[in-house]
Amino acid sequence: MTLYSFAKSMQMFQRATKVIPGGIPGHKNPAFAVPGSFPYFAKRGDGCRYWDVDDNEYIDFLCGYGPIVLGHNHPAVEAAAEEQRRQGYCFNHPTERTVELAEKMVETISIADWAVFGRNGSDVTTYAVQVAREFTQRRKVLMAKGAYHGSHAWCTPGHGGLIEEDFHHVLTFTYNNADELADLVKRCEGDVAAVILTPYHHPAFGGSIMPVPGFWNDVMRICRENGIVLISDDVRAGFRLDLRGSHEYFGFKPDLATYSKAMANGYSISSCVGAKELKNAASKVFFTGSFYTCSTEIAAAIACLKTLKEIDAVPYMLRLGEMLQKGLKERAEKHGLQIALSGPPSIPAMTFANETNFLRMQRFSGEAAKRGVLLHPHHNWFICAAHTEADIMRALDVADECFAVVKAEFGG
Repeated sequence: MTLYSFAKSMQMFQRATKVIPGGIPGHKNPAFAVPGSFPYFAKRGDGCRYWDVDDNEYIDFLCGYGPIVLGHNHPAVEAAAEEQRRQGYCFNHPTERTVELAEKMVETISIADWAVFGRNGSDVTTYAVQVAREFTQRRKVLMAKGAYHGSHAWCTPGHGGLIEEDFHHVLTFTYNNADELADLVKRCEGDVAAVILTPYHHPAFGGSIMPVPGFWNDVMRICRENGIVLISDDVRAGFRLDLRGSHEYFGFKPDLATYSKAMANGYSISSCVGAKELKNAASKVFFTGSFYTCSTEIAAAIACLKTLKEIDAVPYMLRLGEMLQKGLKERAEKHGLQIALSGPPSIPAMTFANETNFLRMQRFSGEAAKRGVLLHPHHNWFICAAHTEADIMRALDVADECFAVVKAEFGG
């Protein structure tokens, strides 16, 4: 087959570097994937397919890094968004859609008695921390080492523009180590406002780590015994494991939970939901933005959540993810390669078990992209409801070719 080339992507990136710092900011910069073997700029999408500016077509297993849960350009979501858009977009006040979505979140998320809305995940994780601090009148926030909770100063994994005071009251412990968490709480002497954790651990540049048996029970016990607010950062996993919240999938009960990515099938919206006990504290935190109540995104979210339930999307995505993981393991073994598959089936991650430098993964993913399948080298992938068994089989056929390339270049 003729492998893809990326001439227009390269040209566009050169233009971008002249007027945008870094050309493409953040985790969508080419350096985060496989420069020269990955698309840089999108053109259009439909279902689980994505086309770049070079008109290369891909089976998309990145899904916008998670937001696309029903498929690109989903008709029900787009119809709801367009109907609302025709009535106006940004008003002086919220529309009734805001109330409807809050009711939908309370109806859907098992721990939710109330909901507020922002624009992205960082908005609501930061808001949740502020609510916890207001409720407890404490300062300290505890999180897992290597966890990603957004790009705001208290939690960003970046370096530029930060000062020591930004994260002075943010302390870390090892995920799955409840004893280490308990010791940290004790050392803080009654000053811990919140423990914020993702339902499972998905650190950057590493495989996903599932909670060990008893970990979440221990975390809940420690928080309850010490009056600490437990925050579930469900921004990445939300609505792909259980519509009621990923805490139901893993069997724990947070006080606050945050959502964004898959909430509106690509429209920019986020939410923090919480228990009634925190509602008064939540009302005291100043949380607003000129675009937080824009009606199109809110209408899209209502339609997305409704559709996910109607088509029973979560079990379907989990099943296809299991099919993908099983097939990857079989094809890697055929080539005598050792791979490690981690994470829930609908949010899978893959690494080569005998390396830590990602050279094999970069080669594998770069070759897959040149053959029309987007599989990130060191970030988890995403299954969406638009993927089919045929798409999985095509991806596995491409993976087979890519495993052969890796075997030839690196050996076993």
